[in-house]
Amino acid sequence: MESPSARPSPGEIVREWGRIGCIGFGGPPAHISLLRELCVERRGWLSAHEFEDAIAACNLLPGPASTQLAIFCAWRVGGRSGALFGGLGFIVPGLVMILGLSALFLAGSPPVWVRGAGAGAGAAVAAVAVHAGVGLIPSSWARALAHRRWIVYALFGGVAGALVGAWLVLVLIACGLAEIVVRRARTPGQGLGLHVWPLLAVVAGASGGLLALAWTALKVGALSYGGGFVIVPLMQGDAVHRYHWMTDPQFLNAVALGQVTPGPVTHTVAVVGYAAAGIGGALLAAFIAFLPSFSFVLLGARHFDQLRRNPSVLAFLDGAGPAAIGAIIGSAVPLGLALTEPWQAAVLAAAAALLLARSSVVLVLLAAGVLGAVLALLGVGVPGG
Repeated sequence: MESPSARPSPGEIVREWGRIGCIGFGGPPAHISLLRELCVERRGWLSAHEFEDAIAACNLLPGPASTQLAIFCAWRVGGRSGALFGGLGFIVPGLVMILGLSALFLAGSPPVWVRGAGAGAGAAVAAVAVHAGVGLIPSSWARALAHRRWIVYALFGGVAGALVGAWLVLVLIACGLAEIVVRRARTPGQGLGLHVWPLLAVVAGASGGLLALAWTALKVGALSYGGGFVIVPLMQGDAVHRYHWMTDPQFLNAVALGQVTPGPVTHTVAVVGYAAAGIGGALLAAFIAFLPSFSFVLLGARHFDQLRRNPSVLAFLDGAGPAAIGAIIGSAVPLGLALTEPWQAAVLAAAAALLLARSSVVLVLLAAGVLGAVLALLGVGVPGG
């Protein structure tokens, strides 16, 4: 380990967090590992205990946990300016990359190999969803105080992820509140102690245009619980079925692009924004989706220790968390039904087998994309052809 710096400069924070933003392929596990290597092992800015506490606190917040961890670690070592510089360094590289890929894959008449690559990678997305959800089960199950209720919440989330799409957030919040009510009933005198702003946001859903895009992005950034992939069922209903910004194949492309680019999976919302309103829509969606993460840290980081001890917050997450896991797994149903070509079913089965054998998600999606491009060049039918 290098000798620790008392306080890194803004330029150093931009460089180090930007490096993670450029090489952070593989989702939250990779991001956590890279942040630990930087802040604990190499530079000694945080102790191992402080870093584990940061992970625990960020996991209690709605929205992209690894993004919030990156911003929080930057806040710890560089204050508010550090949080801004570090957060942007972590987010911007992947955002630039996914905007370029959005222009390529969502072009009016993309080359046949591009459509084939999107169809191949998109065919594997349902398997990735199941893989992501199943991977969250052990730790959530271990934390559960009542396993029967955990199963009920997960089943509700699974049905919602498969069937109701855009309204999934209501189910997540309802499961969280239900767990609070159950524990309150068993502990007389304990109040809910939970702000009602998520419910107020729910009833503010817009009917179309940029307000609808803003609402979709807000759900992604501020009302998603239980891991980055829960944004998929939150977005699919709005993007494809309610507002018709994208077709099913295009949405599958968006999810795949969010997985194969570095940085947070939340970047997927920028692809939806691009489909809805071009580059301006992409930037607006990204801004709104990431704004809660910055706000949580800049306004509330000093209170994270209290948050971790708040029984109502813990109860809410014990209800919403299993529901989110169920929703992630349930989202595989509409994702799978969106496939239109017979060969995509074979790619989906192969991807599921590879992921079961612990292959890298990024490599599986890239291999599926390459296979799709080759098949398209050989004349095999692709969506939109």
